[in-house]
Amino acid sequence: MSELPGPDSKHPARLASWKSADAVARGDKQAWLDNFADDAIVEDPIGKSMIDPTGEGFRGKEKIEQFWEKNIANMRPMFSLQHSICAGNECANVGTLAIQFPNGLITQLFGVFVYCVNREGKVISLRTYWEAEDMKIYPPIAERGR
Repeated sequence: MSELPGPDSKHPARLASWKSADAVARGDKQAWLDNFADDAIVEDPIGKSMIDPTGEGFRGKEKIEQFWEKNIANMRPMFSLQHSICAGNECANVGTLAIQFPNGLITQLFGVFVYCVNREGKVISLRTYWEAEDMKIYPPIAERGR
């Protein structure tokens, strides 16, 4: 497998995807929101899910901010990307996402995270492919080995 491009990559969708992952890892809601166009949509995951029962996604900054508050704000998400592929105005990142919940529970999932940007380099859509059935769940560290 080829090595991931360095941070000097000039592809606007890849840069936007890295800004997104960095803001999430740092817990910087404003930087994350500023990375989106005003009419952007987040579909994480695509279709109906426990996160999005309607399957319509979260469209516009207000809804995207609500997505942050419900799914990111109180958790510690960390991305580990194995591959990044860009074409046109999109970038697909392949890798794992580990999330530590406030109670210490950790989940891990494998997914494809697709970012589409406009001419200004702002994210107009974030669509993720992952399956809840494949999610691994680990008990809080303090409870392991009991």
